[in-house]
Amino acid sequence: MLRTFNGKTPKIAQSAFVSEAAYIIGDVEVGENSSVWPGAVIRGDFGKIRIGENTAVEDNCVIHSGSLSSQIGDVIIGSEVHIGHGAVINCRRIGNNVLVGMNATILHDAEIGNSCVVGAACLVSQGMQVPDGSFVAGVPGEIKGVVSPRQSVWIQGAPQGYTELAMRYKAQGL
Repeated sequence: MLRTFNGKTPKIAQSAFVSEAAYIIGDVEVGENSSVWPGAVIRGDFGKIRIGENTAVEDNCVIHSGSLSSQIGDVIIGSEVHIGHGAVINCRRIGNNVLVGMNATILHDAEIGNSCVVGAACLVSQGMQVPDGSFVAGVPGEIKGVVSPRQSVWIQGAPQGYTELAMRYKAQGL
């Protein structure tokens, strides 16, 4: 479901897939070949939300803009990003080629660099800066090292797999 808020209507790329059971409101853009799955909520009401190309927002994720501690309330999510089931995103930025694990939470003003993995159920603290190529895990989240070749497979494979799955859903009118 797409809704206008304060005169801002979500802009969804023609090639993107948005489940009819997702809720997207306000100043939101979803890029080419990206997908938003059932139960996801994307609220661009306190600031804009930009989602790049070939990015998957899996079931029951919440992405919300806004920060009380910063003038910048926008959320920018790069391309080739995979956000796992149930993740909560309220950060400033997620770079390109990132895997956010299931049920991870990324708090206000945090920034995730390019080619990172945020582990499942990780809590990325408010304002945390995660450098490119990092693996972060735990509660609270700590940088555990660089992304391993085994983890890199997820970064490379998940977005493409979901882009193909989304095309099949669209072809079947779902």
